[in-house]
Amino acid sequence: MTIQKVGVIGAGQMGNGIAHVFALAGYDVMLNDISEDSLNAAVALIDKNLERQVSREKIAADEKAAAMGRIQTTLKLPDLGETDLVIEAATERETVKQAIFEDLLPHLQPHTILTSNTSSISITRLASRTDRPEKFMGFHFMNPVPIMQLVELIRGIATDEPTFSTCMKVVEKLGKTSATAEDFPAFIVNRILMPMINEAVYTLYEGVGSVKSIDTSLKLGANHPMGPLELADFIGLDTCLAIMNVLHDGLADTKYRPCPLLTKYVEAGWLGRKTDRGFYDYRGDEPVPTR
Repeated sequence: MTIQKVGVIGAGQMGNGIAHVFALAGYDVMLNDISEDSLNAAVALIDKNLERQVSREKIAADEKAAAMGRIQTTLKLPDLGETDLVIEAATERETVKQAIFEDLLPHLQPHTILTSNTSSISITRLASRTDRPEKFMGFHFMNPVPIMQLVELIRGIATDEPTFSTCMKVVEKLGKTSATAEDFPAFIVNRILMPMINEAVYTLYEGVGSVKSIDTSLKLGANHPMGPLELADFIGLDTCLAIMNVLHDGLADTKYRPCPLLTKYVEAGWLGRKTDRGFYDYRGDEPVPTR
């Protein structure tokens, strides 16, 4: 089937990036959120990021103008009923995602494909709570969406071939590369990445190294562009903890047990860059380690 109009649920860090790349690729985008302030901030950020691409000669000024013209915003979830493809990018909590799909279902067209940008939650389980499990997939973008080239495509047990092939063609039109993952906890990227981050937190927790020495070791010793603790702050420590809990609960293996220090930081509300404190304090001119 042909996808022309795309609905994006959630105007946060992931949602605004998803809206950005779809609008730039020629799709009409309806961006939804429960907060008007979040929608306004998302549109302003998309405009800023597109302008950065213009200044770096990645795109032309008229391409930016056309992309901005394709983005509409709405506070009303039923408005997404007219779209061909819906990408849910709300908070990483299964109950929230289920409630969103439940509210949206009565308004959808029969052909509309439903997808979730979840980084770890079972696609099969989310799909089973809808009226179209065969037209439901995981559509997992990496952050920051405009820059990262990978999209994980995850089929639930009921996902049909036309839905999968349609989503694969969408990824190609976005100019990104897809990797197909089976529907197991955290899929591919986070199944590998999050235990590494969790182990870095254990290394800090046990006093093996400081924040600075751990991040420097992985950057210079393993050629990683960011240290694991710096990366955790960028992702959000609450998101890291949520994914580790999904891995621990879903696979029942003690190697996925979240580090108590990670839990403690989340309890403190020190979630990383988005709260100005995590493993680093971002309130000054330069990030300063908090341990």
